[in-house]
Amino acid sequence: MSAAGMKRVLIVKMGAIGDVVMAIPAACALHREGYAVDWVCSGSIAPVLRLYPWINAIEANERALLRGGAAERVRAMAGVWRTLAGRRYDLCATLYYDTRYAMLSWPARATRRIQMSWSDRNLSVLSGRHYTDEYARILLGRADDERPQQMAPIRVENLEEPKLRRSNGRPRIAMVPGGARNMLRDNPLRRWPVEQYVSTAKALISRGCEVVLVGGPEDTWVSEPFSGIGVVDAIGRCSLIETLALLNSAEVTVTHDTGPLHLAGITSTAIVAIFGPTRPHSFMPQRENCVALWGGEGFACRPCYDGRDFAPCSHNGCVRQVTEAMVLTEVERLLEARQAGTGIAPRVIVPEHTPTVRLESAR
Repeated sequence: MSAAGMKRVLIVKMGAIGDVVMAIPAACALHREGYAVDWVCSGSIAPVLRLYPWINAIEANERALLRGGAAERVRAMAGVWRTLAGRRYDLCATLYYDTRYAMLSWPARATRRIQMSWSDRNLSVLSGRHYTDEYARILLGRADDERPQQMAPIRVENLEEPKLRRSNGRPRIAMVPGGARNMLRDNPLRRWPVEQYVSTAKALISRGCEVVLVGGPEDTWVSEPFSGIGVVDAIGRCSLIETLALLNSAEVTVTHDTGPLHLAGITSTAIVAIFGPTRPHSFMPQRENCVALWGGEGFACRPCYDGRDFAPCSHNGCVRQVTEAMVLTEVERLLEARQAGTGIAPRVIVPEHTPTVRLESAR
């Protein structure tokens, strides 16, 4: 189809990282149906979207829009409006429930507009389903009885070699002990305790692995507990694209439910993902060599995330139910499969309920 004859879609989805990455397969489905894709996003995630040549990323200053003063918000909104003024789209899709985000696309001329809605099942992410499949169902205009497609992440190609060179050819394990926060909130309930990451790192190093810590500048608080045990600390030292390259170089990535989990999903690394208050069936990358450990079996409150909020909780017991031994077992399985050149089907493992979960407060 010629450029002149292509249909056009405008997607408004700015952040967080995981939400944007989970929406990429839906945009790809539209692209395969003949749509040119424009995407309004935050400047922080734009470099990732630009790795896909069929996405035209339009940057917006999300921090100014959400946290700036009145003048800052006006300038940020006006910048997007100037870019979109006069553009015509067959579909304009705001992948937010908050109606304020729909204002970003106001100057664009659209044949059809949709926005996510809590009151319309056809325009909402349904409980228990994967967000990637639900974003695709919404964008493609499918009804709420559409069977989930189990769409895999769209892997990025031609990533450069990471600046951090491998240490003596040892298996590289990436760890993401921080994260679980975005522009508006911190979600400590999603994080596996740092002390359990530390003991797991020690065990992996003793078994001949290289352990690399991954995270953004806001995660430097997790570095100190790893001091002196022999990890490579790359937290806050890599751009988003450099982080992707680093994850791609790792045989296995160990993480909880946070943005880098989804970044790892679009690379070649195998993944051990730790879940508690959120459903792995809704967020785990749907591809091979991705294993979720879902703690909290026997907890009446699990999962407590309802799509907007978490229940009040001070002990994080569901995530703490996942032990270091469970993680090490899955890392070893994935390393063996990689060495053998085979893949492991994605799966969710539910540890048996143990009543001795520690009840220290979550950070």
